[in-house]
Amino acid sequence: MSPNTKTVSELAAHIGGRVLGDGGVSILRVAGLDSASEGDITYVEDEKFFEAANETKASCVITPAGADVKAPCRIDVKNPKLAFALIAEVLHPRKQRASEIHHTAIIAGDAQIAADVFIGAFVCVGENSVVGERTQIRAGAKIGDHVKVGHDCVIHPNVFLEDGVTVGNNVILHAGVVIGADGFGYVRGEMSYHKFPQIGTVIIEDDVELGANTCVDRAALGRTRIGRGTKIDNMVHVGHNCDIGERVVIAAQTGISGSVVIEDDCVSGGQVGFGDHIRVQSGAVIGSKAGVLPGKIVRPGVWWGIPIQPLDEYKRLNAHISRLPHVRRELKELIERVKMLENESRSSEE
Repeated sequence: MSPNTKTVSELAAHIGGRVLGDGGVSILRVAGLDSASEGDITYVEDEKFFEAANETKASCVITPAGADVKAPCRIDVKNPKLAFALIAEVLHPRKQRASEIHHTAIIAGDAQIAADVFIGAFVCVGENSVVGERTQIRAGAKIGDHVKVGHDCVIHPNVFLEDGVTVGNNVILHAGVVIGADGFGYVRGEMSYHKFPQIGTVIIEDDVELGANTCVDRAALGRTRIGRGTKIDNMVHVGHNCDIGERVVIAAQTGISGSVVIEDDCVSGGQVGFGDHIRVQSGAVIGSKAGVLPGKIVRPGVWWGIPIQPLDEYKRLNAHISRLPHVRRELKELIERVKMLENESRSSEE
C-alpha cells in the first residue's frame, strides 16, 4: 500500500467534510469522474453531473452538502473542487529529492547553501547568494550573484535568477523562467537609442508560482514586485517596475508593460495586453484577449474588449456588431428606394 494512502474518514477530517458511507475505505489517488476506478476519489459540483456521479467506479465521491447523489461512499462539503485540490495535495505530494549537490554544480565559495538543499547537474550559484532549507534547484538552473532564495522552493530546469533578485519561501518557478533580465527602456538620441539604466531589482514574495518561460524584468530604478500567493501562467511577460499584488491570477501569454500596478485579488485572462502606467484596482477581472490602454484605471468588476469596457457594455456592442450585415442590407435597400422615389418624383414633375 502506498505511504500516502488515506482512509475516507482521514480525508474528510482534513477538509472538514461529513462522511456518508464507509469511512474506512482506503483511497490511493484522485481521479476524474469518468476515469475513476477502485481506490480513487473524485468530485462533483454541478447538478448536471450528479447522474454520472451515481455511475462512477470511484471508491468515494466528494459532493456538495445535501446533493442528491447516491454513490455508496461520499464526503459532503461546501466547496467540492477546493476539497478535491486539498486532498490531491495529501495523496500526491510534491516530489521531494534527497539533499544532494551534484558534482557538476558550480557554487561560489561564499554562497550560503542550507544543509538539506538539492542542487542538480550543471547548476550555477553565484557569489554571496543564499539558498534556504529544503529548496530544490534542478538541472541547468542559474542563480546569479547576491540572490536570495527562501526555503521550500522548487527551481525547475533552466531557470535564470539574475543578480540581486529575491525569491521568497515556497515559491515554484517552472522551466525557463527568467527573473531579473533588463527591462525594455531606451532614450532616443539624435542618431541612436541609449539604454536607460536597468539597475533595480525583483522581489518575488512567498507562495508565488510562475509558469514555464515567464519573464519578470528587473526595475529600471527601484523594484519589480510579485506579491504573496500570486499565480502566473506560462509565457507571461512582466515589465520593469510593475507592482503585482497578492493572490493575483494571470493566464498565459499576457504582456504587461512597465510601471503597471495590479492590486490584490485581480484576475487576468490569457493574451491580455497592458499598456504602461495602468492601475488595476483590487477585485477587477479582465477577460482574455482584452487590451488595456496606457494610463487607464481599471475599477473592480468584469471587463472585456479592445479597448476594455465593462462586460455589459461589451456584450451590447457585440450584439450591435453582429447586426451590421443586416443593417448594411437594410441601408442598401433604403438607398435604392430613395433613388426610385426621386426618379418617380422627377417623372411626375415633367
